[in-house]
Amino acid sequence: MKEQSSPQENRHGVWKRLKDHPLSKFGPGLITGVADDDPSGVVTYSQAGAQFGLNMLWTMPLAFPLMAAIQFICGLIGRVTGRGLAANIKDAFPPLILKGVVILLLVANTLNIAADVAAMGEVGELVTGMNHRFMTLLFVAVTLLLQVLVPYHRYVFYLKWLTLSLLAYAAVLFTVHVPWHKVAIRTVWPKFTPNAQAATMIVAVFGTTISPYLFFWQASEEVEEMHRGQGKLPLLKDPTSAPQELRRIRWDTWSGMFYSNITAYFIILATAVTLHAAGITDIQTAAQAATALRPLAGDSAFLLFAIGILGVGLIGVPVLAGSAGYALSEAMGWKWGLEKKVSDARGFYAVIIISVLCALGIQYSPISPMKALVWSAVINGVVAVPLMVVIIILASKKSVMGDYTASRPIVILGWIATAIMAAAALGMLILG
Repeated sequence: MKEQSSPQENRHGVWKRLKDHPLSKFGPGLITGVADDDPSGVVTYSQAGAQFGLNMLWTMPLAFPLMAAIQFICGLIGRVTGRGLAANIKDAFPPLILKGVVILLLVANTLNIAADVAAMGEVGELVTGMNHRFMTLLFVAVTLLLQVLVPYHRYVFYLKWLTLSLLAYAAVLFTVHVPWHKVAIRTVWPKFTPNAQAATMIVAVFGTTISPYLFFWQASEEVEEMHRGQGKLPLLKDPTSAPQELRRIRWDTWSGMFYSNITAYFIILATAVTLHAAGITDIQTAAQAATALRPLAGDSAFLLFAIGILGVGLIGVPVLAGSAGYALSEAMGWKWGLEKKVSDARGFYAVIIISVLCALGIQYSPISPMKALVWSAVINGVVAVPLMVVIIILASKKSVMGDYTASRPIVILGWIATAIMAAAALGMLILG
């Protein structure tokens, strides 16, 4: 007779199967990519599709290699040096540059978190019927408890499973009619008038896709992963593991950014063939985008869109708060890390808690973070330019990277990304 397993053994077996799932093999690139499609990003992409229809689809194929190159460089800096971006900037550049970057990051991230939790609260109300302020409080509590109380190795496990929520946006396309032939044409040959409106939207799309907080998060997560692995050292001190680690970072980053960009493409496409086609061209909130889909594409599309917003919000908010914690802690010389206990990294966790609570406070102030969502992305797009210059210079310095400076093709892609971001921002100012 077969011996029955105890409930404890069953739970251990389930945990082991989940932990050994192929999804667990992905690194920081997957979470970084999904965090890029946070609720504020969803609103920006939805506005692009609603306002310009299929004519903003081209931005995603262009953004993909540029975003992947910059994020790869950030991950490379973290793994090679064993330190995050702020620590490297602190050593290689004047203090004024570091202070400016960190202050702007803290302000931008707090406003972004405010927009994200507001969007999650409103969408939560649509799905559950509960008051949106209560739902906002609930989501804030969940994200803070995860970051503060759960060790990194378990916390990151949950985040990886949440990345599956992005599949909801691909599923939306199965509930609506898509003119694929026209989609293919407009992806490579868009039609729009090059005016201030179009320039602002392009900056917003690129700004929400290539965002400063992702740079800090990716570099610091590589350091977290390194510390998590017993006996692992920065590649500067352990060149024997360099070939394997560099292959891993390259594959992880490019696949994670592809997942992110194809999802953004699907969001623009879904809103283009539904909202824009129906004459709805102004989307201010994520809840508005989800609600507008219901009469046009049915309850299934509405629910899938809403679930996607909640899932990516639970990833995006911790990444925004965590990147602020990493940046300020390194700038101030504090101990940091999601694997550390609160008592061992008080400053780091204080930044996370304060930034999220300040964002929560904005919900009860006259400020409307949702109305400024696209402009937040625009600001991110402008701020990203000087930061990208600093990152590329860091990755090209042998004094910082030793024998592991970024390759010429990656550096060229990085400079192209910087030039495009700068040109889009300049075009917006000139045409405005």
